[in-house]
Amino acid sequence: MSMLRRLRSPRNAAAAISPLLVIAAVVVIGIAIRAQRSAPQPSPAAAGSIAELPSTSTTTGTASSFGSVPRSTPNTAPRVRGLAPSVPTAIAIPSIGVHSSLIQLDQNVDGSVQVPTSFHIAGWYRRSVTPGQIGPSIILGHVDSKAGPGIFYRLGALRPGDRVSVSRADGSTVEFEITGVREYPKTKFPTIAVYGNTNVPALRLVTCGGTFDRATGHYLSNIVAFGRVV
Repeated sequence: MSMLRRLRSPRNAAAAISPLLVIAAVVVIGIAIRAQRSAPQPSPAAAGSIAELPSTSTTTGTASSFGSVPRSTPNTAPRVRGLAPSVPTAIAIPSIGVHSSLIQLDQNVDGSVQVPTSFHIAGWYRRSVTPGQIGPSIILGHVDSKAGPGIFYRLGALRPGDRVSVSRADGSTVEFEITGVREYPKTKFPTIAVYGNTNVPALRLVTCGGTFDRATGHYLSNIVAFGRVV
């Protein structure tokens, strides 16, 4: 009998250990899945160039989840001719799988920029120029929600040279090329770099990113993709 017990004990041990191994495997898989769900952050190599920016001005504005809106912007002489105004209706960024209609956003009562009401649809800030006009056209989108990724979840994965197409109400499509993608703390949002006048038709795509503060339920940074007309 004692011999039988000794022979069975390894099996009993294995049976006891198996549930622990399963639990450990589930934990590892869960961690891996959570890591995969973390929104991509721009790499140093993606910083690129934002050479179309105005060279002077220190304008500040009212902060919001998507940065601050300047009270004024510097004037610059345009180098190229822009298109006639036409409201943007849709945006496509094939490299990160974005295809979205565009809603119009204005300012809140406190002067901050509105944010899209849907996490799956991007919005054009209507006080910026329409895409193809001289100056920066501003398009905002959420990175995620409790339900999962938002429309600009992969914005931080963009790289210089990626293309963005914006459809307009007049039937035209404006093509932009990404020149740089950068992360900025919300406390140091680059107001002029995003909202300041430029001397070429430009594009600014903005979302949240960086570290998520669970205490406040907000991200501590913004991801900004800079583009210029092709």
